[in-house]
Amino acid sequence: MEMKILFQRMTETARLMVGAGDYQKYCAHMQQQHPEITLMTETEYFRYGQQARYPGKNGEIKRCPC
Repeated sequence: MEMKILFQRMTETARLMVGAGDYQKYCAHMQQQHPEITLMTETEYFRYGQQARYPGKNGEIKRCPC
């Protein structure tokens, strides 16, 4: 496997582990599959991923899942 591809996959894995998906893939998917829907900004997309990964009051990241 090329180093560039390996680095890209490692980066994607790290982002997914912390709830930060690939914004470019999101944009491509939305434009292709849902062109009528307005895209989230990159900041909104990041917050959406964080909220999905770490649900808490007012978007706070808590260490304890309770």
